[in-house]
Parts: sequence; C-alpha cells; structure tokens
Amino acid sequence: MMKKNLMMRKMQVALLLASYVTVGFAQGETLKKIVATTPLEVRAPLMVDPAKDAKDPFGADKLLKLGLTIPEQTGFTQKYDADADGFFRVGKVAQGASVQLFAFYVRGDRYGNVKVTVTTPDLAELFVNGKSVATKTTSEDGRKEAKELSTTLTPYPETDRVVVKLLRPAGAKAEPVIKVALEPDSTEKDMKLSTWESGKRPIELNDAIKGKRVYDTKVSPKGNYVLMTYTYNHGEISTYPKELYSIKTGRRVIIAPNNDKHALGWMPRSERLFYLSKDDGNVANLITIDPETLEEKVMARNVPYEWVTFSPDEKALFYSKGDEPKKTEDVYRMQTVTDRSGGAVPLTFIYRYDLGTGLTTQLTFGDRTATLNDIAHDGQSILFTITDETITEQPFTVNSHYRLDLRTMRVDTLCAREAHTTEALFSPDGRKVLFLGDPEAFGRIGLNVGQGQTPNSFDVQAYLMDVATKKVEPLTRDFNPSISKAKWSGDGRTIYFEVADEDHVYVYAYDVAAKKFNRLPSEEDVVNAFDVANQASVMAYSGEGLMNSTRAYVYDLNTKKTTRIADPYADHLAQLKLQPVKDWNFTNSDGQEIKGFYYLPPDFDPNKKYPMIVFYYGGTLPNARYFGGRYPMHVYASLGYVVYELQPSGAIGFGQKFSALHVNAWGKRSSDDIIEGTRKFIADHPFVDGKKVGCIGASYGGFMTMHLQTRTDLFAAAVAHAGISSIAGYWGEGHWGYSYSTAASAGSYPWNNKALYVDQSPLFNADKINTPILLINGTSDTNVPPGQSVQMYVALKILGKPVELVQVKGEDHFIMDYNKRVKWTRSILAFFDRWLKGQPAWWNSMYDPKP
Repeated sequence: MMKKNLMMRKMQVALLLASYVTVGFAQGETLKKIVATTPLEVRAPLMVDPAKDAKDPFGADKLLKLGLTIPEQTGFTQKYDADADGFFRVGKVAQGASVQLFAFYVRGDRYGNVKVTVTTPDLAELFVNGKSVATKTTSEDGRKEAKELSTTLTPYPETDRVVVKLLRPAGAKAEPVIKVALEPDSTEKDMKLSTWESGKRPIELNDAIKGKRVYDTKVSPKGNYVLMTYTYNHGEISTYPKELYSIKTGRRVIIAPNNDKHALGWMPRSERLFYLSKDDGNVANLITIDPETLEEKVMARNVPYEWVTFSPDEKALFYSKGDEPKKTEDVYRMQTVTDRSGGAVPLTFIYRYDLGTGLTTQLTFGDRTATLNDIAHDGQSILFTITDETITEQPFTVNSHYRLDLRTMRVDTLCAREAHTTEALFSPDGRKVLFLGDPEAFGRIGLNVGQGQTPNSFDVQAYLMDVATKKVEPLTRDFNPSISKAKWSGDGRTIYFEVADEDHVYVYAYDVAAKKFNRLPSEEDVVNAFDVANQASVMAYSGEGLMNSTRAYVYDLNTKKTTRIADPYADHLAQLKLQPVKDWNFTNSDGQEIKGFYYLPPDFDPNKKYPMIVFYYGGTLPNARYFGGRYPMHVYASLGYVVYELQPSGAIGFGQKFSALHVNAWGKRSSDDIIEGTRKFIADHPFVDGKKVGCIGASYGGFMTMHLQTRTDLFAAAVAHAGISSIAGYWGEGHWGYSYSTAASAGSYPWNNKALYVDQSPLFNADKINTPILLINGTSDTNVPPGQSVQMYVALKILGKPVELVQVKGEDHFIMDYNKRVKWTRSILAFFDRWLKGQPAWWNSMYDPKP
C-alpha cells in the first residue's frame, strides 16, 4: 500500500511539473504561471550635493534605470500562480525599494503580431530577447488603479523571451502584484500561442547557425595530445579557436584564440607543435611549442612565410608558390575554358627549404603547375603531379604522377597521362604508392558496374602500386563505400579510409596483408575529420549525427576504447525540444532499396494531420545524416512539418552499380524514386496530409525540383535553390558545368544527345508545371548561373503559372552572409507556410503581395 501511494505521489508530482512547464492557450488570455528571480533590495545613492537633491531627487524612476543583468532562465527560481483576477502576488523585501525580474517564453503556431500587456501598480521595464522595449515610471495605490505598459511581438518562427523588471518603491502602499496578458492581432484569429517558463524549447534557425562546434582534430605523433580546431559562429562574425587537449590528464589549453598562429600543426616525429610567426622586422620565424610546458622556442629564422609541410625527417619545409595573378584587363582573351573566372590561373611550383643550411631549392619549373602529393618518410623523395588539359576528350584533364629523388633530381614516372586519378600517397617504406581515383583508373581494373552501365566518376576508389614493378592492385572494387580521405599507419600495415557509406560517413581500416576492410566503431553517424598518430595506436576524430552537433573523440586502436573529449554544443542542445529522427526505407519498382529518414514536429501527435516537406539532392552525393547544415531539417520540422529525406538512385556510397544510375540520367530514375517514395511514405504514415506535401532541393537538387514538377502534380509547393533549368546552359556557362557533366552526362553533348539536353531540361517542359514554385539564386553564382532560375521564371510567368523568384544579391552558390542567409531561409519557410498551411501572412510581410 505504501509503495502504491508513493508511486501515486510521484505521478502527481510529475504531472504538476509537466503542467507548470508548458501552458498553451488561444488568443486574449492572461498568463497563469510565471517564474521570477529573488527580490533584491536597491538603495538610492548618497547625495553629495543636498541642494541638487532638493531640486532633482534620485527617485524610483532613476532606480529603475540602474543596470541589472538578466540571468539565464535557470536563474529564475521563484514560481508564481495567478489569482482569479489574473494577478501574480509577488515577493518583496522587508523594507526599502526592491527589484525583481519575471520571465516567460512565448511562441505562436503561425506568423502574426501579438500584443503583450503588463499591468502593475509598481514601476516596470519590459524586455524582449534582452532588448528594452517599454517602460512604466509611475506607481499607483492598488491593483484597481494599476497602469499598463505594452509592446508588440512576432513570436514566429522564433520563440520570444519576455522579461519584466519590476521596481517596487520604498514605502509603496499597493500590494506587490503583476499581470501579463497576451492578445494576438485581430487579423490572426486562428493563432494559438504557447507559453512556458522553463524547460526545453523548439529549435530555431540561429540554433543551427550560431554556436561552437568541432571542426578538426589532429593527434600528436606519439598519441599523447589532440589539437582541436573549433568554429565559433557569432552570427555576422565567426572565430576559429584552437585547443590543445592532453589525453592522459584531460588538460585543455586554448593556444590560438582565433587561428592566429600561421600553419599551426604537429611536427611529424617530435611531440611538438610548430607555427610560423613574423617578428617586428616582418621576418618569418619557425616556432615550436612544447605541449606539456607550452614553452615556445625559435627553431629557425627567416623562413618562407607560406603554408608549409614538414618533411617527415624534420629537416626541411616544403611549400608551393606561384606568380602573383595578373591583373585582369577590361578586355582580355580567354585561352582555355578554365579562364572564365577572370583570367589565366597562375602557375605554381614546388619548393624545399633546408632547415639546416637555410637554402631554398625550387624543385619544379616550366609552363605547367606541379602539385605536391606526398613526401617520403626518409625525406629523400617526393610525389608530385602534372595536370594537362585535354579539352577535346573527356574527362578534359589527364594527370601524370612522378616520384622525384631529391638527392639526384632523377624523376621516376609512375604513370603518365592517367585521366582518372587524383591523390597519391607513399607507404611508410616508400615501396608502394596509394592512389585515389575513379573506377576507370588504370585501365578500368577497379570497375564493377552492370552491363551497359557507365561508371560514376565521383565514386572514388583506391589503388595500390608497387613502385618497382608499376603493378597496380585495385583495393575497393568490391567495396561499396566511396573514399574521401586516406592515411597510412606508421608501420605501413594498415591504411585508414574515411568513406561515404550509404548516408553515413565512417572510418575503415584496411589490412594490407590480409586485404580486408574493417569498419572502426564510431559514436557518430557522420565523421567530419579523423587523424591517426604516426607512432602510436591512437585515433582522434570528430563527427555528428541527426540528433546532435559535432563532438570529438579519442579511439584506442588496441583496446578499442572510445573517449569523448569535446562536446561544445551540449549545453545548447540540452535546451532544445527535438523528436527522434526515424529511419524509413522502401523498395522501389526496380527492386532496389532506397534509404531515407524522417523528422517530426516537436509536439507531434500521431492523431493529427501534418503537412510534409520532401528533401533530396538527387545528384551524385548522398544527403548525409547531419544535424545542421545549409538545410537544417530540425528547424523545418519545428514549424509543424513532417520532413522526409531520401537518397535516390545514383548516389555514391552504395556501390558502383547504384552510383552509375546517375550517369546520363538527369532525373530519369532518381525522380521515380522521389515520387514513388513520397507516395509510399504518405500511405504508410496516416499523420501526413497527402494534399499538403512540398519538396525542396538545391543545385542538382534544384534541377530535380523543377524536373519533378514536369512529371507530377503530387506536390503542393516546390522550392529550387540554384536549380538547373537548361542542362545545356549549365553545361556551357557554369564554371564547373562541363566538368561535372563528365560524370552526369558522360560522352553526351548538346549536339549528339538532344533527348538528354533538351527533353530532360525543365525549361523545355515548363508548360507541364502547375505546382507553385519558388526559384532562388545568388546573383554572383558562378556554378549554376542565376540565368538558370531567371529563364524558368520568365517561362512560367508567360505561361501564367504560380512562380516566385528571389535573388540574393552578391552571393555565390552558397549563401554565406549571415543576414542574407537568415532571410534566404525564412523566404523558403514562409513560402511553404503560404502554400502548405494556407498562411500567407509571413510571406506577405517579407514581400509585397502586389505584382
């Protein structure tokens, strides 16, 4: 019986707390609960001029103006309930004047204005999101005579935090009370408001943009320390502090507050950091840092102030340097298609600076750029690449890879005019070279596609060459993930690969002798950076998942133990109300499984109907399981949407046969997957309103948005950022259009494949589009030029179809400026609200509804 009573009491307490944290109500009601700080006594200052005091006394209005820091919400520990008249009877000090802060959050379910009115017989000041917006400097004798102060909020799409500062004068006769009323604008009769005093809140756009996150992790040679780089986004500015972490002791030291130590990194063998610094005479010095004592020493003076790479033997610095770019003339001749950025790209060459003698040696020279790939562990040779343009033959460039003996300056050609390789890395003993390249490299020995398929050149493979015999072995032909980064272990027995593995990013260890891959344990869905110690079995990595931002870890390769060493976004994340993201896959009509996942609104009710947004890329890369990014889908879901994200056919990371479906398709199979997946998702999830479904994609995904609307009326609204409307126009005008098309349109040109370049282009099918569509682009986009959106806008306007065009002045393919990014995202969300919720007020507040 006692146990039963105890359980009942616990349930009652839990219910009481739940009802206290969140209060929801419609328009025109008073706040029922509020939290406050403890009342503080305030005193008038000593008046050193009595005569002035008589003329201009230091009254309560001046006390109200005195500063009082508004604490975090956890600092509001006093709880009050309103009486029958809606007033809160609040605290007071024993004698003298007192000041007290009251706080609550308010959020609307749609865009609109809300009037907040505070009634009190005492003096008061009203703050919204930390900014003072209204002041009351009179005091009255009671609640009946109490006067008001008010302001107007727009608590959507962001939550507003309202704080009331109450100043009770000394000797006040009225009881200490305060009343708070909320009244939506008369034009927003259906608006529902939610208020709460503490606890978690819905995620907002600034939560996805601002804050501190792990960007990179580098482990010391002996595995005792990790150098972490953070990005700290403050909105209009960002800083990039670097932190030194001791694995043994857990000590943390910020050694570069804003990445202000040039080329800071680990020495290759010594357990020391290095960086370059210019002294008062503008002479660059090489500085080392002892990670234990933090003592700095000058290792060398008057060194080249470049982005240097240490030789593994620590005897030299290597760097690349080119001529200064020539000033572009007002009238100039293009010599190659790569000159479209404004003139010829300057040549760069490789240099070696000897730390013992101070001698600089230029290692390459001529009329072609040489790219440094790697330095042998004994420091006696380098790998470099020469790239030649072959504009009349795809893929339009070929690479020649060389090994240069620095003692004799003798060159060994590893492979000449190879069209399908990218990076090259020495094995620790220098006997082998690891190459990264596409499936057609080295005579297509790594190819694994179906009959009649053309491989996707973005599906990166790994190859191992014996330097002596030049024999090449494909390592990843039967390995589905696509390689993004590789690093040898110090003993040469293992190669570590960072890979796109379906919609995840993981690190795999490849046993060179056994020829086997093993996925290393990861605490995150997406590994953003990793590093392995040269002389120890220690790996450091950072990553994120669908439910958390970036965190950093140390992984012991021997004991298999993982230790989290950084979680800078944890406190921020703890404030946010998020529904778990759930996987949902389906089998398409070709029998292929299509992976996906979906987000739910924060106060999800399975018995309600919700509008849905479908997000995709559809190009050659999967949409990885990121927490934030350019399109933070938790933020979209927080506004009352279900969000379904899928990986259509053609993405890398699922094997060569799957990625080859991207080639010469331009939406043929991938758009089928999106349409089929959306319909099946709606059928499987009764909480989705199938008549209120929108879609969004960017770049190739923007093309996909336009293309989808030419094939189906499934969607009620569509958004295309930097979308391609004319495949031929993008191919010729976009700076990377012709080179990207070596994968997306391999072997196809406007003159030999009209069915692809014309028939698959949304512009030539614009008359089939009926869905309201928002076209967005940066006016300085060099990848997908703004004309791609403009010409579709013109076509749809002439056709009388519902279309909007929003251009972001001065921005390129990505919207980087903070203020422009905020309005860009809000434009997208307001457009969806307009067409999927039938709520045009937000859109109309941003853009004049009149034509």
